[in-house]
Amino acid sequence: MFKGFRDFVLRGNVIDLAVGVVIGAAFGAVVTSFTTNVLTPFIAALVGKPDFSYLGFTLNGSRIMIGAFLNALISFLLVAAAIYYFVVLPVNAFMTRMKKAEAPPPPGTKKCPECLSEIPIDARRCAYCTTPIASGAHA
Repeated sequence: MFKGFRDFVLRGNVIDLAVGVVIGAAFGAVVTSFTTNVLTPFIAALVGKPDFSYLGFTLNGSRIMIGAFLNALISFLLVAAAIYYFVVLPVNAFMTRMKKAEAPPPPGTKKCPECLSEIPIDARRCAYCTTPIASGAHA
């Protein structure tokens, strides 16, 4: 039973996924820090508040923190934009380049050398003008 678990954990996909999760969490922390410590204080300075994260209002004795929500929303949008532009678009472009163009299917008809009508590729005589067609005559 331990051997099966070890084989599962050491399989490439599991390790790749674990690395991706750790890097994603670290990237999320960096973006959250940027949003909280740089971007929203800059926006708050434009609005005239000392700190953007403390924007809110009181409703029936409960404090509703709109600034904290906006911090989280801006962080999410920055992470989503970074993932889209730095992961999704390059992978899609790479997959498009790697996809080979499909070869067109072989022709099923050929032109009669006499009347230029479309006839089956294996025909030995034109159905329209009855001209005999050489077996190797592909127009």
